[in-house]
Amino acid sequence: MIRSTLAAVAVAAGLWAFGAMATAEDKKEVKLTGTLVCGKCGLKETPKCSNVLQVKEGDKTVNYFLDDKGTGEDYHEGVCGGEKVAGVTVTGVVTEKDGKKYVKPTKVETKK
Repeated sequence: MIRSTLAAVAVAAGLWAFGAMATAEDKKEVKLTGTLVCGKCGLKETPKCSNVLQVKEGDKTVNYFLDDKGTGEDYHEGVCGGEKVAGVTVTGVVTEKDGKKYVKPTKVETKK
C-alpha cells in the first residue's frame, strides 16, 4: 500500500514538473513588428477602443490584441479614429484565447 502511494506521489510530482516547464516555455517574450490600429475604430472587432498590432505572417495578416491600458496609452492617440501607425515594434508575451492572439507588452516602440 505504501509503495502504491509513493509511486502515485512520484508520478504526480513528475507531471507537475512537466506542466510547470511547459508553462514557462510558453511564456517567452517575442518581438513583433507591424501596423498599430484601433480595435474599435479601425477593425470594428472590440466594443471599446483598444490597440491591435497587425503583423504580416506569410500571405496573411495576423491581429495581436494588446493587453494594455487601451486609450490610456500614449501610442493610442495615433490610431484612434481609424488611423494606422506603421513600423511599430511590440515586445511581450503572446497568448491565445477564443481563437484570438493577445500580447502583454513589456515595451512598445513607434517610429519617430
